[in-house]
Amino acid sequence: MAKKKLKDDYKNSVKQYQPKTPYVVNCIKAFLIGGAICLVGQGIQNFYISVFDFSKQDAGNPTVATLILIAALLTGFGVYDKLGQFAGAGSAVPVTGFANSMTSAALEHKSEGIVLGIATNMFKLAGSVIVFGVVSAYIVGIIRYFFGLTFS
Repeated sequence: MAKKKLKDDYKNSVKQYQPKTPYVVNCIKAFLIGGAICLVGQGIQNFYISVFDFSKQDAGNPTVATLILIAALLTGFGVYDKLGQFAGAGSAVPVTGFANSMTSAALEHKSEGIVLGIATNMFKLAGSVIVFGVVSAYIVGIIRYFFGLTFS
């Protein structure tokens, strides 16, 4: 019982020195920056639809590729890291966050060489995402095959 009281006393004394987390402000920043990234993506998709006469479905792949390229370039120039520090989870929009994680790992280990540095370490963080995607696609394919489901 004395240990629990000591722990509680310690937590209470430390709590007064810890800064308060601005949850509402952080949520607003994440929402605005994440929304802005999605807005840019929608603008890119509309550009491909209007200029190159793509259908909405056909414009999806070049839009994703363009967002990946932009995120990788911004990471290389150090802009995406500052955006991530400001926006928090808002900068982790799946495509751009994934590109940022891969590019950051590649840049961090470039001094070790192309094969043992960049290629080996680039997929450490992103590898779990790739494996999860492949395994999920396999499971959905098996379910679809056995149950004859069609997704249209």
